Amino acid sequence: MTGRQVVIAIDAMGGDNSPFKVLKGTEIFLSKQKDTNVVFFGNKLLINNIIKKANLNLFNYEIIDTKDTISDEDNVNTILRSKKNSSIYMGLEYSKNNINSGFVSSGSTAAIMVLSRLHMGMIEGIDRPAICSLVPNKKSYSLMLDLGANVIVSGSNLFQFALMGFCYFSIINKNTKPKIGILNIGTENNKGLEFLQEAYDLITSSFLKDYFIGFIEPNRVTSGDCDIIISDGYTGNIMLKSAEGISNFITSKLKDIFSKSIINKIAYKLIENDLSILKNEVNPDIYNGASLIGLNGISVKSHGSANPVAFSYALKRCHNFITNDLNKKIINSIKNI
Repeated sequence: MTGRQVVIAIDAMGGDNSPFKVLKGTEIFLSKQKDTNVVFFGNKLLINNIIKKANLNLFNYEIIDTKDTISDEDNVNTILRSKKNSSIYMGLEYSKNNINSGFVSSGSTAAIMVLSRLHMGMIEGIDRPAICSLVPNKKSYSLMLDLGANVIVSGSNLFQFALMGFCYFSIINKNTKPKIGILNIGTENNKGLEFLQEAYDLITSSFLKDYFIGFIEPNRVTSGDCDIIISDGYTGNIMLKSAEGISNFITSKLKDIFSKSIINKIAYKLIENDLSILKNEVNPDIYNGASLIGLNGISVKSHGSANPVAFSYALKRCHNFITNDLNKKIINSIKNI
């Protein structure tokens, strides 16, 4: 997509510590991706004041003033009827109406999902969007979807998730023949609920059969044996949040151990470099930015508590989807089924 101008519409107001973290994250992103234009949606006066006060080096940007605010407590009817002048609503509307553009927000997941589908619609042949993100493993990372958009799914939905995940992976790792697996309670072909069995049959009846390894159990998610992990949103969300909780628990315990005594502090110094490498490998900042894949447009959800560095990775992910024509790849794959 060389030669085409990329524009990213950014919700400046969503998430913790916004708009500062959004503006600082954009500064980090633009320092590495200078050919991108950004449009901030939010309180214009506040945004300008923070840019000036923090002495941020921002360029190629525009600010569109918005008045409404969407909170996590707002229901769907309120979002659709009374929040049309919010940063999420207007940012998504802008992205839909401008070519080579995408949208990034740390705001309400429900609002982003509802308004993304309203403004962008679905790719023809895809019934539902899926929340798709990277998760670290022993070898590098895996792609997992769905992580919460769809609590109830059919086998056909899971097949579509597998197809979209395959297209996503071809962008982020062009040199690997990905392995696709379905998250299940066992690896045997007769294990699991009916919709999992149906998805299994659909995948093995398509071109994806050459990449399909069958069912995988949750304890193998971080093994690196599977590159694309398919799940319903309910299971995927529980899996993700359980992993986050366990990770935080282990990190907390390690801190307690290494600060417990002088000997332990010395031990920490001896292995400090190795621990630093481990920390970088599982650093959640570099995996920030979940795509609502399947939409007829690019919409990326950053974690609400993301710091500026993490937010810059969400912007990077959005830019990558635009420049590599993710949706075009999905459309072509559907045509080839």
